[in-house]
Amino acid sequence: MKKVVLYTDGACSGNPGVGGWGAVLRYGTAEKRISGACGETTNNRMELTAVIEGLKMLKEPCQVEVFSDSAYTVNAFSNGWIEDWKKNGFKKADNKPVVNEDLWKELISLSEVHKVKFFKVKGHADDEYNNICDKLATDAIKNFRLI
Repeated sequence: MKKVVLYTDGACSGNPGVGGWGAVLRYGTAEKRISGACGETTNNRMELTAVIEGLKMLKEPCQVEVFSDSAYTVNAFSNGWIEDWKKNGFKKADNKPVVNEDLWKELISLSEVHKVKFFKVKGHADDEYNNICDKLATDAIKNFRLI
């Protein structure tokens, strides 16, 4: 099984507002950078979208290490929230619906195709690839506004 490293970040200008996402996929010496933007959205939706779009780029099942500065995204997998949500019909412990259920379901589905492990990185710090993803996301917002 191929090992891929996926760095991701999402951004939002206003929350909600115009949002952007960026991702860098690394396999051996190969590297691919992708990004996108959309109108009325939230930073959390963009964080999830970055991971989803990165995983969609993979053409076969892979072992994927996802690096994100989003505690929202990483903790859902690392702390077992995902399993609880699935058992509870996508309701949280307080019985309220899970926010962004559509994206969570898509991300869960993609994660089941691959062997995915999530790692939290400090945002806006000295992680080179997190900074690249942040720039991809913020540039996507700027370019979206120009259209």
